[in-house]
Amino acid sequence: MQAAPSIKIMGKNLAGKTASIIAVLVIFFYGIFFGFNAPKMGSLKTLITNNINLGLDLKGGTHLVLEVHVAEAIASAVDRDAARLETDLQKAGITGATVGRSDPAHPQTIVVSGIPAGKLGDVRNVVQGVDYANYEVTTAPDGSLMLTMKQAAVRDLSARTLDTSIETIRERIDKLGVAEPVIQKYGLGENQILVELPGVSDPARVEEVIQSTAKLEIHAVVGGPWGTEQDALQANNGVIPPDSMLVRGSGSAGAPEQVWLLKRVSEVEGTDFRDAQPSQDQNGRPNIRFTLTTEAGDRFYKYTSEHSANTATPGSMAIVLDNKVREVAGIQSAIRDSGEITGGFTQQQANDLSLMLRTGALPASISYLETRVVGPSLGAASIRQGVIAAVAGMLAVMLFMLVYYRGAGINANLALILNLVILLGFMGFTGATLTLPGIAGVILTIGMGVDSNVLIFERIREELRAGKTAAAAVQQGFAHAWVTIIDTHVTTIVSAAILFLFGTGPVRGFALTLVFGLLANLFTAVFVSRVIFDSHLQKKERGAPLSI
Repeated sequence: MQAAPSIKIMGKNLAGKTASIIAVLVIFFYGIFFGFNAPKMGSLKTLITNNINLGLDLKGGTHLVLEVHVAEAIASAVDRDAARLETDLQKAGITGATVGRSDPAHPQTIVVSGIPAGKLGDVRNVVQGVDYANYEVTTAPDGSLMLTMKQAAVRDLSARTLDTSIETIRERIDKLGVAEPVIQKYGLGENQILVELPGVSDPARVEEVIQSTAKLEIHAVVGGPWGTEQDALQANNGVIPPDSMLVRGSGSAGAPEQVWLLKRVSEVEGTDFRDAQPSQDQNGRPNIRFTLTTEAGDRFYKYTSEHSANTATPGSMAIVLDNKVREVAGIQSAIRDSGEITGGFTQQQANDLSLMLRTGALPASISYLETRVVGPSLGAASIRQGVIAAVAGMLAVMLFMLVYYRGAGINANLALILNLVILLGFMGFTGATLTLPGIAGVILTIGMGVDSNVLIFERIREELRAGKTAAAAVQQGFAHAWVTIIDTHVTTIVSAAILFLFGTGPVRGFALTLVFGLLANLFTAVFVSRVIFDSHLQKKERGAPLSI
């Protein structure tokens, strides 16, 4: 009389578990076809290919190799230190000394010349302060001081410039919505970056977005414009001051190119921008409204307030983009932390430039060593071969399980299929990118799933050989195999998580596929397989043998 309620309770539990398995199956089936994108009509193949992203090795895309000109970042840092040193000397009451770089051939050296008699010791006290700890100080034969940046500081600045360039490019590419880009150091050359963009077939557009703010700066105008560099040199007695430089540009929208003499050290540069948004001027033409950081705003206010139109020394500013003067404007009033950039932009150019100012400026300009569009034909062959390998391997495994474990092999094969459905559904829901290493992760997940079932089935066989009933053997088999399964899966998941955290591109794709595949395998191998066994045992007569 006690058996009936027990069977009834077990039936309710099995019904609930079976319903949960069906719900999971439906959810992840939906993820395969409609998860990431809005539901669209089409063939099953179209729905799958539109919903699961493919990497560069499968889909094709753009392959770039960039070189970062770190010498520019070093020269810019030295120029800023030189300007700061000049201010520090003035604060210390040392007047008459000239501070600047010696010549372009030695961008790492600052020269302090024209030191007044008896002031050499005072100058040394200033340059030996903590602000100039990265420089070695020597005395030249003419009595001037030379500050040369230490090699350790040069190496550190070069490494930071390359790392900052990578992060800036990655942020800009992410804003473009490219799935699973590869942006990393290129080991075949010094100061080089590898960029791979799956599905992007317009490298010119990518180059424009990456490089067009390689150097965006606002400089004080010293003189000009002139028609040619020769005219500029003639107007300055054939000598360009060491703190100045000649830059070509139009100066305004539609104007012919001219030459301007600008102060070498910028008043504001790309890293000083806090925000930038595309807008329109009073005539409806596209422009960019910007906001500066607090420190840059204070510095910019000091300069513009000293050189606005109503002061004794009115001046003008040049907006330099890609080492070309885009606009020259007089300073009508003091500007603190916000302003506008105009210059005959198209709406697309205004959108791109504001995007790049928001994501930060590159610390140095870059050049393109290699630009290549990877066709999808290799990707199609890789997909075909990868799918063939996965299907062949899965069929072979399923056949083995049926032959070796007989009826229980059907259990394992059902769990294996559900595992694959969950994994593909996860990729559909998250928009994860499938690469060749990702396909390898899928195949490895299949192997791990089989391994879990083998552990469980062998434990059940041991319990049956010990004389236990089928129900007791199944219960003890799962209980004893559970610890081993958890141990193997956790250690593999930890290893895959490390790959995901420190890897890039396809390596992260492989790690992500493997991690979720293992989590799905825990669900299918333990929960689903147990429900199938319990359902089978409920229908068998007590004492009937178990096909395993």
